[in-house]
Formats: sequence, structure tokens, C-alpha cells
Amino acid sequence: MGQQQLLLIVLGVIIVGIAVVVGINLFNANAEESAKDTMISEGTNLGALAQQYYKKPVAMGGGGNSFAGFEDPGRVPANLLDTPTGTWSIGSGSSTSIQITGTPKESEYDWTVTTTVTPTEINSVVVQN
Repeated sequence: MGQQQLLLIVLGVIIVGIAVVVGINLFNANAEESAKDTMISEGTNLGALAQQYYKKPVAMGGGGNSFAGFEDPGRVPANLLDTPTGTWSIGSGSSTSIQITGTPKESEYDWTVTTTVTPTEINSVVVQN
């Protein structure tokens, strides 16, 4: 083979290698964004349960216009607190709000999702650690 042909083969290998690395990086970034979206969705679901608890009368097992007691064990199904994407912890509720924090199970992710629930709003925020 001529020197020009060897140079073209080496150049082709380098370009393919760079394309593979870029593809892997894009895949990993997309996987992390997907995990964030899933965690936000799970937090919103838990927030909706908290609002249901808030609005339900005490006589029917609810909070009677208070989030206090929502964090009690057994109040939230265990499969909603420990999901394939992450684990959730529920802070102590007050009469006006409650905070739910989710930590992803993938150890390389350095963020958490914090969902703040009030009687009329559910706000989820991704917090970088």
C-alpha cells in the first residue's frame, strides 16, 4: 500500500473513534435527563398523594387541612418510596406544606429532586450537590 492510503485509513479510524466517543457521551447525558424527568414525575405523584391526605378529613384517615402525619410509616406505599430510579424521604409536614426529597440510585449522579407540596401547588426542583 502506498503512504497516502495508510494515511487515509488512519484518518478514517480516528474519525470513527471520535464519533463513537461523542455518541457514548450523548447517550449518557440522555440517560441522566431521563432519570431526572422520571424522578420529577415520581415526586409529583407523591405530592398528589400528600394533597389528597391534606384534603381528606381526619375521620377518614386524612390530615384534615394539615400535612402533619403524612410522613408516618405506612401512610405511603413502600413501592412509591423505593423505586427503580431512586429512593424518597418525606420530611415532617406542617399545617401548610411538606417537603419530599428523592435521591437517584445511580451513584454517579450528583443531584437530588426536592418536591415542595402546599395545599394548591406541587413544585419539584432538581438540586445539584
